[in-house]
Amino acid sequence: MSKLETNYTEFSDPRVVALYDTLNPFGIDSEFFCKQAEKLSAKTIIDLGCGTGLLTHELAKRGHEMIGIEPSAAMLAAAQSKPNAEQITWIQGSFEKTDSLQVDMILMTSHVAQFFLEDNEWQEVLYAAYQALKPNGYLVFDIRRLTNPPFIGWPTEENRKKFENTNAGPVEWWFKLVHVENRRVRYELHYSFVQFGEEIVSMNELIFRTQDEITQALLDAGFKMETIYGNWDGSLVTSASPEMIFVASK
Repeated sequence: MSKLETNYTEFSDPRVVALYDTLNPFGIDSEFFCKQAEKLSAKTIIDLGCGTGLLTHELAKRGHEMIGIEPSAAMLAAAQSKPNAEQITWIQGSFEKTDSLQVDMILMTSHVAQFFLEDNEWQEVLYAAYQALKPNGYLVFDIRRLTNPPFIGWPTEENRKKFENTNAGPVEWWFKLVHVENRRVRYELHYSFVQFGEEIVSMNELIFRTQDEITQALLDAGFKMETIYGNWDGSLVTSASPEMIFVASK
């Protein structure tokens, strides 16, 4: 793997965090998770890795009792600054903060599950989730499928995605692939603040575990597999599916 260090600046730099909802608006993926919460009759929900709380707030609006857990202080501050944030329980930290909770559902959205790079840590995440769920509770999370090359369709430096009217003026966004090895992908996200002539780079890394590996890890943690969807339209997973969206029960 490249010697360049990951910094995940997109989650910590307040200037980039302020853009997060503009660059990642509520979409069909978020609506999918809302429908799962309704379908599975989840009253109390942990949004693990809740980020700026876009989905957390929407689920609260729809009547669910929400707990947002987020390791980034900057992201959590953005979530807590939104209207009606006092209706939600906010906790700074990661999966270890679930140890005193009992809920009906745990969500890990926006491919949060792929940031747990080491297998032992990933297994700890699943064990912690299992312990925090009430009997018959559900864990729901998404995994992006690894393509060759990765991230097909993402904007590149030659074909940047432009946002004209952000709170920081015009912003251009693109990614650069750095390294792929053993199903781990390291990449840069570039944020160019045009009117200030400034560019911020976030060096990230994701792991792309296989469907079989994830299924086995869930079973090892005590879960029962319910459904694996392959896309946000609710279709079941196939070998050609762009996503793997796991629904597992306690």
